[in-house]
Amino acid sequence: MPASATMRAFVLQGHGDLDQLAYHDDWPVPAPAPGQVLIAVGACGLNNTDVNTRSAWYSKSVDEATTGAGFADADAEDASWGGRSIVFPRIQGADVVGTVVAVNGAPDSLVGRRVLVDTWLRDWDAPLDLARTGYFGSECDGGYAEYTVVDHRQVHPIDSDFTDPELATFATAYITAENMLRRAAVAAGDTVLIPGASGGVGSALIQLTNRRGATAIAMCGEDKAAAVAEVGAAAVLPRSPGNLRAALRDVAELDAVNVVADVVGGALWPQMLDVIERGGRYTCAGAIAGPMVEFDLRTFYLRDLVMTGATVVPPGLFADLVGYIERAEVRPLLAATYPLEQLKTAQEAFIAKVHVGNIVVSVTPPSP
Repeated sequence: MPASATMRAFVLQGHGDLDQLAYHDDWPVPAPAPGQVLIAVGACGLNNTDVNTRSAWYSKSVDEATTGAGFADADAEDASWGGRSIVFPRIQGADVVGTVVAVNGAPDSLVGRRVLVDTWLRDWDAPLDLARTGYFGSECDGGYAEYTVVDHRQVHPIDSDFTDPELATFATAYITAENMLRRAAVAAGDTVLIPGASGGVGSALIQLTNRRGATAIAMCGEDKAAAVAEVGAAAVLPRSPGNLRAALRDVAELDAVNVVADVVGGALWPQMLDVIERGGRYTCAGAIAGPMVEFDLRTFYLRDLVMTGATVVPPGLFADLVGYIERAEVRPLLAATYPLEQLKTAQEAFIAKVHVGNIVVSVTPPSP
């Protein structure tokens, strides 16, 4: 059990710029409700949900790319990923690795176990109901603190030699990527085009595409091309080619791909659809370059394309991911680690996107 009733925590006070994040060293330690466990957080990874929620980018009133700056005119009523208002103050941070230190009506065997947290909150009476889902660190407090609480059905003990910061790179990025590939039915023999391949989800898509026996074709900035190739991309295209089809032919020697797995959107989006073969698939879990795109319906229906959004992850997928990690079928891409007190600096680095992989804050568990 915690030695103190208070803890260090970064607390989001409302929508806006980075100044809405406030550091506290006297925030109350949460008490686990019935069925919950208390976790001493070792590390917590950063992700786009943190930035988009803080800045209110999810609001339908915003049509710009994600920049991390607060959107002053955004409507707070629909400024979360689920289209609802967020309750403040809120401790963000979904990608938690830590140690269970107490339980309330949960299995005692969890105490002392190192765990990852499944980021998706569910109504356990109807776990398949998409309308009853939430996100850890969004609809409840998350991991940018020394302690956090969560339902015991969301904690997954893990046996791994990876460090806490390395393990904190997986949850959001890899489960998002795996869900995208599942929604697009990617299988051995497919060729998958991955815009934004240097980011957390993009680099996870490369590894998870390869794991399925498919071929990953990456897109990223020239300065990151070598690092992205080392992740396992079969070919690396420029991030913003003037002619995507020509770049695909010149670099990858391909006329088309089976699948586009996209978290970028933006101005290049029409060309992404143009390079999908007839009957191919497009799956999307983000729009960091801009949510508003030019969509020619003729491309969609005349070529029999299948398009899927990929957000809420089905039960069981997180347990699959834990298995991939334990069997060394995927590896962490830890770009940088910051102490909890430097969360703002870490988020600035995350927004700048000069890194390959994931950025993490380290939260050293206090002595018992």
